[in-house]
Amino acid sequence: MRFVDIVNRDIANLENCEQEPIHIPGSIQPHGFLLALDRNTLIVKFCSGNIAEYTGTGYEQILGKKCAEVLHAGICEKISQFVKSGETALRFRSKNEDTEYEFALHYSGGYLIVEAETHQLPEEQVDVDLFRLSKQFLGYMEDTHTLKDLCAMVAAGIRRITGYDRVMVYRFDKDYNGEVFAEEKRDDLESFYGLHYPHTDIPAQARELYIRNLLRIIVDINYTPVPIYTIDEEGQTNLDLSLSILRSVSPIHVQYLHNIGVGATMTISLMHKGKLWGLVACHHYSPKHIHPDVQMAARLQGHFITSQIDVRQLNEEHIISHKATQAAEAIFAMKHELKRTSLKSMVELPLILDICNATGVSLVLGNVVHSYGATPSTDNIYLINNELSGLATSGFYQTNFLSKELPALENEPVASGVMYYSLGDSGNSIMWYRKETVSTVNWAGDPAKAIEKNKNGLSPRKSFELWKQTLKLQSEPWKQAEMNSAQNFVNFLEKHINSILLSEEEAKQRELARILKETNAELENINWISTHDLQEPLRKIQITASHILSKEGAAPEDVNQRVDKMRQSAERMQKLLKDILRYVNLNSSQEAFTTVDLNELLEDLKIEVQESLAEKSAVLEIGTLPEVYGIPFLIKQVFANLTYNSLKFAHADRQSEITITSRGIQDITRDDHNGRYLVLEFTDNGIGFDPIYNESIFRIFTRLEKDHAGSGIGLALCRKIMQLHKGYIVAEGMPGSGVRFEIGFLVKE
Repeated sequence: MRFVDIVNRDIANLENCEQEPIHIPGSIQPHGFLLALDRNTLIVKFCSGNIAEYTGTGYEQILGKKCAEVLHAGICEKISQFVKSGETALRFRSKNEDTEYEFALHYSGGYLIVEAETHQLPEEQVDVDLFRLSKQFLGYMEDTHTLKDLCAMVAAGIRRITGYDRVMVYRFDKDYNGEVFAEEKRDDLESFYGLHYPHTDIPAQARELYIRNLLRIIVDINYTPVPIYTIDEEGQTNLDLSLSILRSVSPIHVQYLHNIGVGATMTISLMHKGKLWGLVACHHYSPKHIHPDVQMAARLQGHFITSQIDVRQLNEEHIISHKATQAAEAIFAMKHELKRTSLKSMVELPLILDICNATGVSLVLGNVVHSYGATPSTDNIYLINNELSGLATSGFYQTNFLSKELPALENEPVASGVMYYSLGDSGNSIMWYRKETVSTVNWAGDPAKAIEKNKNGLSPRKSFELWKQTLKLQSEPWKQAEMNSAQNFVNFLEKHINSILLSEEEAKQRELARILKETNAELENINWISTHDLQEPLRKIQITASHILSKEGAAPEDVNQRVDKMRQSAERMQKLLKDILRYVNLNSSQEAFTTVDLNELLEDLKIEVQESLAEKSAVLEIGTLPEVYGIPFLIKQVFANLTYNSLKFAHADRQSEITITSRGIQDITRDDHNGRYLVLEFTDNGIGFDPIYNESIFRIFTRLEKDHAGSGIGLALCRKIMQLHKGYIVAEGMPGSGVRFEIGFLVKE
């Protein structure tokens, strides 16, 4: 039987440290021992090389044995119960031989990891009574208001119960650069409070392990790693120790700790909303091992921080929000006239800057800009407006580093920060500005030199001397409470602008209504005068014609026939004028609507156009038609206009044929008409027209054939009449073959 260790000897390579497999070091720290059991058979598959120091039996005699042959019966019973329970982790105390151990169990792939540390109290007896700890938490809640104050008190509490030389609360930014947010230390030590550390100090795979394993201890930085052994025949050379409490740490990390002079560490992960928010980093400048109960107490203190992050941040935001809300509500409570001048007055209120703690504001409305406070030039305001409208998501964009997006504006320090809100889709906006705030970030060493190159190759940096970075062209970041307050004001502003536009539209409509009323009154007078004045000459024509016809033999027969036609035309015109006068004098056009028998109406039309038909040798065929609901003389006018148009545009090489038929009741779906309609069809076989003019022929004064007389009003009038009847008329041109008109009357339910 051949035994081999699984130590990973190729991991200490800084050139690919981001990919370093720190979860499979193949070794542990020497302050305890480790066994890996097959999770089904509980046979020992892996064993740390130091087990003889704790049990008196070497790994050669333990590998391949069952748990019951290696550990005391009470311990094995605990392990068996754990396996049956379905739990994922367990910690318990028990004796093996005469020594008491703290055992920790967890699964790793197909193995059950068993770790044990000797249960010894440190020299300084620390009281970790849970009742006192609970009272301490209540004290934190009562004595602190901000997150920073809370972290400072927790750092002090952890140092008090653990005895570490330095305890820091380390907070990550969005890029995982770290900042020492709170610190409690030995008086003679240099302070790290406020220092920033680059994200390379804690690479991605290390952060991932901090998420999976929330507490990590290094008892002695100068420890010698203990290899883990297995039987060569097993073919398994890796063991995932991500959750192990004894896992050996990366040689790179050990070298880093040597460079800063640390002798022992404990790290507690601070998780918030599933992400690594920060760490509690405990440093000691000599070897140090603390009791598991003390570890748990420190871990609870760390959990208390994360439980309070939202509460403290909400409290801080509430203070900001309260001030901003008061400013906004004060503006809302004011009386603002529904005039455009009120917008300028509103923007020039000092309270508008308090809404989001801005130093300037501008309102862009078309070619007008209203500004207040410290703002860019008008040209630059338009530039910012145009650029940010393209960057905005859902009409909103904010930055505290505008020149990063718009390098051309680095000479506008009054607008280092901008909060942009779009006002509709017309390019209008309101923008708040913040001036440049020159600030200094203190780094623990130059972040650009996080990894140094020397004659031995790459190594973690050795210099942690203060390195200052000056930040320019940036403003204070916009807080969420300020953005919320600004959004509330934007909602109010949009409503006010819409109210102004509605008020202006109402005033415009009132003026148009007044003009229309006056115009209609004038038209009624004109119609009255016209129809009355036209009646008189028509009566004279009728009287003269009757007088001529009454004298027998006074004129030749053909002259009498022409005079009689003249008299009939005068009578029809007189009737038409009476219909128009009656229509004009109605209070509502609906009062003129009646049931119309189209057969009778079009027979009258056929008689009226008989002479014109004869002149063109044309044929007018009228099928059996339904009754419709409408104004008789207007409906007659539609068919008269269409008939005269057909005669005007008859084809020179064939007899003109005009047909009017019914297609019955149909369900019609059009852009502007939907419903049940009585559909009529009017067709001819004239010269037709190109289908591209199907719609344009209904526009007033439109004439497709310049060689034919006409005003271009007839078809426009036809459409107006059908619109009055809530119906429709459409055309289909057939070049060289004629035209087809479809006429629909809405069916009265």
